[in-house]
Formats: sequence, C-alpha cells, structure tokens
Amino acid sequence: MENNNTIFGLRAIIEALQSGAQIEKLYIQKGLSGTLASELMKLIKKEQIPMSHVPIEKLDYLTKKGNHQGVVAVTSLIKYADLEALIAQFETSDKKPLFLLLDQITDVRNFGAIIRTAECTGVDAIITQKQGSAPLNADAIKTSAGAAFKVPICRVDHIKDAIFQLQAANITIIAATEKTAETVYDVDFDQAIAIVMGSEDRGVNPSVLKLVNHKVKLPLLGTIESLNVSVACGAFLYEVVRQRRQ
Repeated sequence: MENNNTIFGLRAIIEALQSGAQIEKLYIQKGLSGTLASELMKLIKKEQIPMSHVPIEKLDYLTKKGNHQGVVAVTSLIKYADLEALIAQFETSDKKPLFLLLDQITDVRNFGAIIRTAECTGVDAIITQKQGSAPLNADAIKTSAGAAFKVPICRVDHIKDAIFQLQAANITIIAATEKTAETVYDVDFDQAIAIVMGSEDRGVNPSVLKLVNHKVKLPLLGTIESLNVSVACGAFLYEVVRQRRQ
C-alpha cells in the first residue's frame, strides 16, 4: 500500500526495491521475522538502504494504522543523480566543477539550508552518504526553498569512495576542519574542487581527512569554538564565488 511518499507492506516494499524505487529510509518493526522479512533484509543489505528498528506504535502512526505488516518505506521526493555520469560530464567540459560532499550531516534543516546555499553559489552537485545522513524529507526540501529540485544530489555508499572517484578525475578535495593551520583564504578555489563539510557533532571523519588534498579552516575571532555547519558551508562557498569572480 502507498500513502503520499510512504510505502508499506512486505511484498509492496520488496517489489518497489526490485523495480529500482529510490527509498529514503526504512522503518522495520523490532523482532520482525518470516520468509518475506528475510528476503527484504537481504535487499536492504544489498542496496545499503538506511533503516531503523522501531516499535509497532511508530509504524501505526506512519500508516494511520494501515496494514503495514511490520515495515514502512519512505520514498525519495527527488530523483538522485548518478555521480559517475556527472563526473564524466565535466571531463568533457571546460567548466571548473564545484562539488560539495556532506560527511554524515544529520540535521534535516541544516541539510536543507546547505542545499539552498549550494544552489545560490553555483554548486554543480551535492554528494551524501546513504547511511548516517539526514533524509531528504519534506522538512529538508522546505528549508531548501525548492533548491533540492534544482541542484543534482547524489547518494553514495561511502564518502571515501566518492573522494577516490573525484580525485581520479583530477578534482582537488578540500575539507573544512579546525584541525589545521591553513585558512579558507590561503587556498586556491579557482580550480576543479570538491569541498567536504563534516557532521554537526564531530566534523569530518578522521578517515576521510586522511584522503583529502587540503585541510582548511575558517578563522574564529570570538570565544565560541565552532560555527553551525550550514553557516560554515556558506562562508566556504562564498569564498569560492569571490575567488572565481576576480
């Protein structure tokens, strides 16, 4: 069965996944078992679909007490772009691409605000990770002021894989982190680049930082130790705009 952007019922969700439907997140009843449930779990693992085990009350609420059979899927409100195809597009172009990688940003309003700023600053694509990232739900889209429908957004299994793909195409990776002496004003953004913004609580993952070409910070002149990630992202992107307009 279906309701707005949700699908519920074991067979319905299995068929949706097998037909290539883009699922934002799955909610599965704690302790769910059976042949169809096992088949669904294999598909979830294969497709790396974000999921949560929840009590039956949560599923009843999502479906207005419909016959959910212990599982509800939230479908994507947009069509995700293919990263490999986007990279190939720029390899045959004179344009200097600007990609934005979001390393497990979890707040939907931060996500939406970043998408809005990305559209305003000419970002060519946003890349997020399937697991551990904010869903692109109605709240995120509303906060983006519709920009989510205008900027290509890619979902990948792992941010590190995306970095390897971008570097193979001679795209410089620049991470926003406080763990460096280099500031945003010391780096050349007038080239093919991808900027990595980290999660709200821990920043860019240390394993990701090991892969980037530059680690860059914003100078902080007050006593607060960090900026909100959407504000910091805006500062980075407008420095790109400033440099490229000169």
